[in-house]
Amino acid sequence: MARRTQYITLSDVDDDNRDKGKTFLLTELSAEEAEDWGLRALLALSSAGAEVPDDFEDAGMAGLAAMGVDALRGLKYEVVRPLWRQMFQCVQICPNAQNQNVVRGLVPDDIEEISTRLLLRKEIVELHVNFSRLASLSKSALGSAKAPPGAGGPTPTGPDPWALS
Repeated sequence: MARRTQYITLSDVDDDNRDKGKTFLLTELSAEEAEDWGLRALLALSSAGAEVPDDFEDAGMAGLAAMGVDALRGLKYEVVRPLWRQMFQCVQICPNAQNQNVVRGLVPDDIEEISTRLLLRKEIVELHVNFSRLASLSKSALGSAKAPPGAGGPTPTGPDPWALS
């Protein structure tokens, strides 16, 4: 089976957003790359003092995401930067939104708004952990119960930790 992909077209943004109308193609990391990314992120969070629930290994990348943005507070830039950069290995741009068959890797000027980068990060995480099916699980399930078959793991209820506000 092929890796999941998703096209993101920035059409529902303010007219003054310099990225309005741009289309990006997100492609899921390989299982090995995603596992490596998740392990490095988990180890970074653990060494920074983030509380890692028992049975965390059963939650996978979804469990990591469920720890939320609060867990990032104790991390050092030097540790986070390589993880942040690796996320964008999943992103390509469609230079012509009318022909999504033509894509290329990003160059620095392809994304002109910080809000676009944050939106793409949110979409990258969702592509990998499929939050849409996880949203109904409670935060307490992370440490105490296994997710239903096919759900991929628990996620917290309440405000979206990746939401742009």
